Order: sequence, then C-alpha cells, then structure tokens
Amino acid sequence: MRSDIEELAQKVEKVNELLHEANAELYRFWLSDMLFKWHWWINVALTVVPWIVWIIIRKKESTHRLLYAGSVMALISTLLDTLGMSLGLWGYNSKLIPIIPPFVPWDLCLIPVSTMILLQYFPRINPWIKAIVYALAGSFIVQPLAEWIGLYNPKVWKHYYSFPFVIVLYMLANYLFTRKEFMEIKS
Repeated sequence: MRSDIEELAQKVEKVNELLHEANAELYRFWLSDMLFKWHWWINVALTVVPWIVWIIIRKKESTHRLLYAGSVMALISTLLDTLGMSLGLWGYNSKLIPIIPPFVPWDLCLIPVSTMILLQYFPRINPWIKAIVYALAGSFIVQPLAEWIGLYNPKVWKHYYSFPFVIVLYMLANYLFTRKEFMEIKS
C-alpha cells in the first residue's frame, strides 16, 4: 500500500515538473512574442472596454440582477471553455497574462458584459429572438473574426456547434435576470 502511494507521488511529481517546465517556456515565449504585441493589446481591450461601457450604460437599478445573470454566464462560459480546451477542440493563440487561462478576456469580460447589455436593452423583444441574434453574432461573426485575426483556433470545433450553446446560455441568463424574486430586490 505504501509503495503504491509513493509510486503515485513520484508520477505526479514528474508530471508537475513537466508542467512547471511548460509554464516556464510559456512565460519566456509570452515575454518575447506576445507581450505588448497587437494581439496582446486586443486582449487588453477585450478585458477593459466592455466593463467600462457597461459601467457607463447600465441601468443602476438593475445592477444586482445583471451581475447575477452575467456571473452565471461567465462561470458557465469558463467551464465550457476549460472543457473544450482540455479536450483539444479549440484553443487561443494569445494570452493576456501567462498565468491565467487565455479565454479570460472572452469568458469573464466580453461574454458576460454583452449578455448583460442585451438583457437590459430592448426588453419588449422576445428573449428567444434576442438569444438567436446573440448566438448568430457570436457564432458566425465574433468567432470567425477572432479566428481570422489569429486570436482563436477552432481546431476541430465548427462555429455552428456554438450556436445552440449560446442560445441556451442566453436563455438561462434571461431567466435569472427576469425572476420575480429579483425583480422585487432594490439594487
């Protein structure tokens, strides 16, 4: 029993050493080939600009409900991106900071903020129509554009695969945003 534990610990340590070496190489590569290059600046903009826009245009009385729906959107997007990258379905060709995942500007900034903006504007439009428009824009405009400029590598993922996922995610965010329990809460 003890030898099994020691053998497992040695294998884990070897993998951790390889991971450390890969991270050190990534850091060197990031310093020389990514930092302050045009794609790095795009990642900075994708991280900062959406939040500045949201802070300026958000309806203050809806802040908590919007953040709730946006946070769920960010969490699920992050989980799906982690899964997709781990399975080798897609990847990103640029990193904002070498120690954080490359999808942070997208999953923690652009996706939740664009969702929150869409939730608060045009409230009379059917949410299914907004979800479909959002999915069309994300799947067939944003993803191909990100691929074309070299930020995103779909590998085996097809853009149209994202379409139903985006619809479901938007409808979940819409459900959370419009729940009656939250409509009564004062922000």
